[in-house]
Amino acid sequence: MDFLTKYRDELAKTLAQLDLARVREVIGWLKEARDQGQTIFTCGNGGSAATASHFACDLAKGASYLRTKRYRVIALTDAMPTISAYANDVGYDAIFSEQLKNFARKRDLVIAISGSGNSPNVLEAVTYARSVGCRTVGLTGRDGGKLGKLVDCELRVPVQHMGIIEDGHMVLCHMMGYHVMEVGA
Repeated sequence: MDFLTKYRDELAKTLAQLDLARVREVIGWLKEARDQGQTIFTCGNGGSAATASHFACDLAKGASYLRTKRYRVIALTDAMPTISAYANDVGYDAIFSEQLKNFARKRDLVIAISGSGNSPNVLEAVTYARSVGCRTVGLTGRDGGKLGKLVDCELRVPVQHMGIIEDGHMVLCHMMGYHVMEVGA
């Protein structure tokens, strides 16, 4: 079997394993956050940062434009001056948690994305979020890492290949985002 066929087939097999009950739970939390004026924060590193930013855009525009009920959503990954200032002056582990200290309130929702589940700055963000009463969701891969055990709800892509994990995370974000766009309340 060639690489492309193997990758496609592994991705399809992996997507079939996603826990849709947990996805539905997070969709409920997204709608609740919207309806109660709570803020949704997203974060991640590398490809996960791009996914966090993309998901925030889908909620802020696609699920909000021309609608009475709108999403308050911030991708912590998008604040490059703030990220670089904290990374340089405090440490890279603090780049998300310090932003949350400025904005996060009880019952807000923090969606943390980490393929390994072990990114120190993501773990610090979730630890802080939980300490102030935020709900937390982790999009993880492999065995979930430390993040899977730390969050209120884990959405895991249970494979080793980082490309397939990241593909799965984008599919999860699109499932949730397009659900709230197309299915509605």
